[in-house]
Amino acid sequence: MINPLKSKPGRFIRVLSLSLILFSSLATAGDFEDALLTIQQEWAIAQYQTPEDEQTRAFEELADKTEAYVSNHPGRAEPLIWQGIVFSTWAGAKGGLGALGLVKDARASLEGALKIDPAALEGSAYTSLGSLYYQVPGWPLSFGDDEKAEDYLKKALVLNPDGIDPNYFFGDFLHEQGKSEQARQYLIHALEAAPRPGRELADAGRRREVQQVLNTF
Repeated sequence: MINPLKSKPGRFIRVLSLSLILFSSLATAGDFEDALLTIQQEWAIAQYQTPEDEQTRAFEELADKTEAYVSNHPGRAEPLIWQGIVFSTWAGAKGGLGALGLVKDARASLEGALKIDPAALEGSAYTSLGSLYYQVPGWPLSFGDDEKAEDYLKKALVLNPDGIDPNYFFGDFLHEQGKSEQARQYLIHALEAAPRPGRELADAGRRREVQQVLNTF
């Protein structure tokens, strides 16, 4: 009986090498997704379960993790998106003039993500940039701009029309513009959004924020 491993050692080595490469690629993909979910879940804890006087420190620590995530996955938009989200919420927790540098860092990360893949995470870079532009002060303190905010938020809705985040932020933006009836439609649609696996805490927190805006009508 012929031993195929002895008769064709080169072929066996090539098959083994290809198998190892495939396994390595799958492992890398798994590590990438696991790290993303970990950051998302830790952000939700910092945002929705951490006392206000401890949030700044929590976001600072999470910023270190997102920096490592970006460094470990160059050329990917998702780490940059979450770096931008962490910077922006850290700025919100910190408040005051000291937060202005953080919102600029957030904008830089999100713009970097758009250059790589505007559709990553269903357009989350557009959503986060839009929220920044209507929430930060305008010139000369910062870069706030309602026209840019509306443009980014509308682009986010094109990519993710039923998502809880783009509908919440666009609804909140419209509410601040005094367009309550239009705002209500988007806010109610945000409450109707499908649950996101692994994002239960974030979904619950966002729904509370949506309801808080609706309660002001």
